[in-house]
Amino acid sequence: MTWQPSAPLSHITARARLNRLIRDFFARRDVLEVETPLLCATTATDPHLQSWQCDADGRRYYLQTSPEFCMKRLLAAGCGPIYQLGKAFRREAAGRHHNPEFTVLEWYRPDWTLDQLMTEVEALVLDAAAAFGRELSAFPRFRYGEVCREFLGLDPHRSSRDTLLRLANARINGDFSDLDRDGLLDLLMSHLVEPNLPPAGCFITDFPAGRASLACIEQDRDGNPVARRAELYIAGLEIANGYQELVDAAEQAARFSADLDYRQRQGLEPVPLPRSLVGALQNGFPEAAGVALGVDRLLMVLLGVDRIQDVLSFPTAQA
Repeated sequence: MTWQPSAPLSHITARARLNRLIRDFFARRDVLEVETPLLCATTATDPHLQSWQCDADGRRYYLQTSPEFCMKRLLAAGCGPIYQLGKAFRREAAGRHHNPEFTVLEWYRPDWTLDQLMTEVEALVLDAAAAFGRELSAFPRFRYGEVCREFLGLDPHRSSRDTLLRLANARINGDFSDLDRDGLLDLLMSHLVEPNLPPAGCFITDFPAGRASLACIEQDRDGNPVARRAELYIAGLEIANGYQELVDAAEQAARFSADLDYRQRQGLEPVPLPRSLVGALQNGFPEAAGVALGVDRLLMVLLGVDRIQDVLSFPTAQA
């Protein structure tokens, strides 16, 4: 094992520049920087996310996949607009675009719409691009259904699981018979849609309702129930993922319970119900939009590199 950092010193210096730029951006906009715990008694229930856990003093704790739950508790307490720049953890295999420990920028805007938040995400990314001498311009916004019809030839909101499975089997190598409908949509999106998105960047909005997670669901102009969720892609990388936040405590508790039932049926690691977040929503949660942005991936774009290891001092394999 080498003792040397994975990233060149120039990239380590570039990360410090980006961190300063981020903090200056939010200071100018009167958004409060906060810190929340990395170790918590609960974690994401999403079956597609796996958390690391540790036991201490007779209790189980989880390294957070995102600071979302604790930041929302701060929102419910009346903190106003807040952001956090720090670490998160996902128990997934390391690869060119993912390290199990990564840096995330997450922020929330009470009384904002998702459209307003997308404009602010764009402003931050374009500021960073200008500072690093990269040529980026305003990002077009496409609906999930539009890009699927263009690149998959189907309507993702109305196509059956069998239709999606036949397409996956025809165009992607592998056995996907164990995937449910949402899993197949994710597979088709990552393999057949994302590589065809404009390399200079775009937002994708109005995801299928089954991919809502913690976002609210509304009807689109075609009458489909869609998740008010938006993702920013640049150079084939998902850079940011934002929600019009779900504020209904009963609906959120029902979604958490559905996640836990699915985990049990699939033999996945059980996790506790996030009762503290449900309690925060019950207390009275403001209408809000929130977003998580992958700082490592943004830095990859700014520096023109295609391996996440090139922007990390010590990836998990070398830590």
